[in-house]
Amino acid sequence: MSGGRHFSASHFSRSRLGGASGHSTSRLTSTTLRVATYNIHKGVRGMGPNKRLEIHNLGLGVEALDADLVFLQEVRRFNQRDARRFERTWFGWPDQPQADFLAPEGYEVAYRTNAYTRDGEHGNALLSRWPLGDVGHHDVSDHRFEQRGLLHVPVRWRGMQVHTIVVHLGLIHGSRLRQIEKLTRYIDQHVPPESPVVVAGDFNDWGERLDSGMGVAGLQRAHAPKGGRELTYPSRVPVFALDRVYTRGLKCLSTFVPRGSAWARMSDHLPLVVELEPA
Repeated sequence: MSGGRHFSASHFSRSRLGGASGHSTSRLTSTTLRVATYNIHKGVRGMGPNKRLEIHNLGLGVEALDADLVFLQEVRRFNQRDARRFERTWFGWPDQPQADFLAPEGYEVAYRTNAYTRDGEHGNALLSRWPLGDVGHHDVSDHRFEQRGLLHVPVRWRGMQVHTIVVHLGLIHGSRLRQIEKLTRYIDQHVPPESPVVVAGDFNDWGERLDSGMGVAGLQRAHAPKGGRELTYPSRVPVFALDRVYTRGLKCLSTFVPRGSAWARMSDHLPLVVELEPA
């Protein structure tokens, strides 16, 4: 079946998904910037004969978040094996790359590949309600077994340029430390010091040891005013705060992680949503 999300899904609706409140028209006049980060697990769940296609439900979920900026990880441009597997299922494998398929109507899309596999490729993406500038990509792979990259996109929001960087860091702590160092150098070289910055994604920081390294670049982790961590992994019973938003020149007003069976089904991660305003 071709791309597009104009279908009915009995157990997925804006209210049941428990997404952040608000509607697209009100977001255009809001003085806050709503940011969401979400590892979508390549749009599928399960293994072997129990493997199922979730990209259509993810499309409804992304729309329900009603975010100005959506930072996505593990996004497929294509995958020949799963496209063949699911092409004859009820909704089918979308004709479009996943980032374009997931983008709500009117959003701009930026995508760059991090990893090439035998059957396809996947990487990071940014979906934006606001105009995008030139798209940049920087390889931060630490070893040949993990292909990782930074997606850098300036966004024009309410008269200012916000530099956004989508990240998905490595599985080894030493790799993550070196990737944070590369991120810091990249920001120093490519982002004006007075510009607001949002870095968001899956940091794979199981031990909660990266905040100080991010602080070297002047980036502060987005916390709710009352503090505390927003747990996002694993989605069914989250105990780790792997998905994060770090900012410079912006202040966090609130954080939110949608919960429930629908969200637990779609990916092994839950999305994190934060509301920001100029500092």
